[in-house]
Amino acid sequence: MMDFARKLLLTIPAETAHNLAIAALPLLPVQQTLPDDPITVMGLNFKNKVGLAAGLDKNGEALSAWAKMGFGFVEIGTVTPLPQAGNPKPRMFRIPEKQAIINRMGFNNKGIDYLLRNLEEYRLNTSGGPLIGVNIGKNAITPIHKATDDYLICLKKAYQLADYITINISSPNTKNLRSLQGKDQLQQLLETLKAEQIVLAEKYQKYTPLVVKLAPDMSEEELLESVEVIKAVKLDGVIGTNTTLSRVEVQGFANADEAGGLSGGPLTERSTQVVKTLTAHLPESIPVIAAGGIMNGDDAVEKIKAGAKLVQIYSGFIYGGTGLIEDVNKKLLDYQL
Repeated sequence: MMDFARKLLLTIPAETAHNLAIAALPLLPVQQTLPDDPITVMGLNFKNKVGLAAGLDKNGEALSAWAKMGFGFVEIGTVTPLPQAGNPKPRMFRIPEKQAIINRMGFNNKGIDYLLRNLEEYRLNTSGGPLIGVNIGKNAITPIHKATDDYLICLKKAYQLADYITINISSPNTKNLRSLQGKDQLQQLLETLKAEQIVLAEKYQKYTPLVVKLAPDMSEEELLESVEVIKAVKLDGVIGTNTTLSRVEVQGFANADEAGGLSGGPLTERSTQVVKTLTAHLPESIPVIAAGGIMNGDDAVEKIKAGAKLVQIYSGFIYGGTGLIEDVNKKLLDYQL
């Protein structure tokens, strides 16, 4: 049933299919129990290493469905303080020949309060499900020099309910957002959020890890500058990577010239290289979560070999369905034997 639905969805426009899937998933008879592959990362106990990347469930509307699929963790968002429509449509495009997706969604979401109502309801009705991360961003109308204010709003609101919080400064689809990856801007942002994390940990008697998600398009020098800031601030983790602006791998294909971030198969090699660089220069106390181009179980094993502790899937899930979750889990278990 799931395979049929997935194949049907791939025949209609990408964003329409996305919205239909999010609405329908909680209603489908999905149930997949994976063998346990427990790991403790950032002080959190994951039942397996396979996660859903942010962007697929921006508002936390299908949490019960993800729980039934066997994910070890699910990242919802990117969410902003205020609801926003995102960029003009059409804004999501497939390149099936390369198992790739281009999107310029622009953080379309219903706002942090709506997401948290969904997460609270999930918490009340579900036990033993995957850990839930909340991915936070800034509203498009917020000037870039006031971006920290938006991240603080989301951090404060999500802190108590989230298992961890991801700071998204690497989407290419919000004007000037990636400038926050620059050394000085990154230091100011992360120091402010880290200080607030300490205050919130005391207030709620709960430590919610903070991670940052980086772009694959940074030069080696830029990446190492970010690493130095992350180490100095003592952030809890890093996700590598977000989508890419590069089109080298998809030149000549339909939709390749569309603006936005490219994900899927063309990102596999570059994201793995970023993971290698991150893990080579970060201490064990700051783990790396790999995202980008995990299209099968072997890709996931390569991310773990590169030094990642956990993996996240998105485009691979769109093309491969629930079977990809099972394949990744199995290959990672086999790799450890």
